[in-house]
Amino acid sequence: MDSLVRHEVLSQRVQAVKPSGIRKFFDIAATMDDVISLGVGEPDFVTPDHIRQAGIQSINEGETHYTSNYGTIALREAIAGLLARRYGVTYDPKTEVLVTVGVSEGIDAAMRALLDPGDEVIVPDPGYVAYEADIVFAGGTVVPVTTSVESHFALEASAVEAALTPRTKVILLGNPNNPTGSVIERAELEKIAKLAVEHDLVVLSDEVYSRLVYGAEHVSIAALPGMRERTILVDGFSKAYAMTGWRIGYVAAPAHILEAMLKIHQYAIMCAPTMSQAAALEAVLHGEDDVRMMVASYDERRKLIVAGLNAQGLPCYEPHGAFYAFPSIAGTGLSSDDFAEKLLFEERVAVVPGSAFGAAGEGYVRCTYCTAREKLEEAIERIGRFVHNHR
Repeated sequence: MDSLVRHEVLSQRVQAVKPSGIRKFFDIAATMDDVISLGVGEPDFVTPDHIRQAGIQSINEGETHYTSNYGTIALREAIAGLLARRYGVTYDPKTEVLVTVGVSEGIDAAMRALLDPGDEVIVPDPGYVAYEADIVFAGGTVVPVTTSVESHFALEASAVEAALTPRTKVILLGNPNNPTGSVIERAELEKIAKLAVEHDLVVLSDEVYSRLVYGAEHVSIAALPGMRERTILVDGFSKAYAMTGWRIGYVAAPAHILEAMLKIHQYAIMCAPTMSQAAALEAVLHGEDDVRMMVASYDERRKLIVAGLNAQGLPCYEPHGAFYAFPSIAGTGLSSDDFAEKLLFEERVAVVPGSAFGAAGEGYVRCTYCTAREKLEEAIERIGRFVHNHR
């Protein structure tokens, strides 16, 4: 029996992936009193009532069975309509839209559908923690491309081009970016698209924060010339509609790619939760006012935390997307891990070390501002006290 629990029995791919740096500090904070969490990127809003009621009604009407593997046709038609209105890109809801268990499942299924051992995937550094893990689990090779505060952490085409090799198969974009809040400008996105066409690459575009932009334009790379046929667009409802716990997202992609992803989805998942699909349909059809209200609130908090962090001696550029601030902690002389750990235990404020998001994140921490204004104000005061004590 002992031989079955030795680490040798585990997949080398699984052993190669370290646990999420986000969850580590969140789990510690959950055991402590009086902690203000700026750690997990989850809206503090409750899912709007009419969306909740749609899910409840689905249950009350007995809609508790499997749907099509693709998802309900009503939701897929609504998603296709949404993408056509937002980007002018047309997708066939029958064969080019897949409803997933959140954006996370969509990214994982895309990597497994595309990659063979040794295939390289270009990812932004810093970038969302799951990107690297999903690539490794699928047998691919991660090729991080460093972004910097000088370019507001937006991925640049010149850096992407320098990282290309004959093994490059996919460019993975997080736009807007988690953890930095950067938004890739149209001109730069057009250059990246040109590279994808010239080198016959697939682009996986994670656009889950696409509705959360402030003073900037979000452009979907799928809408650029020559890109619809080589782009896998993943988006969802967790962030814009405050529906994290419903676990509902979607993928829009050319039919031959989506069919391959469907194989993985149908064997691993079967279908997204039926009642969550009903709620998501209500969100698409009638949730626009809710999105606008939440975005306006996040924008106010964004300005508050950026100004507050700068005033406390933590230089923070202005993020234009998502709901994260990414201040530099270089002036404290602490590593990202040490800063986050000491801040948590000394001042009861939870942030995520930038190093959790890649080597280029060292020297920064991620602070979410999707929490109540009064908590943000208190957190800024505590952070200021901490910084003063560690200069």
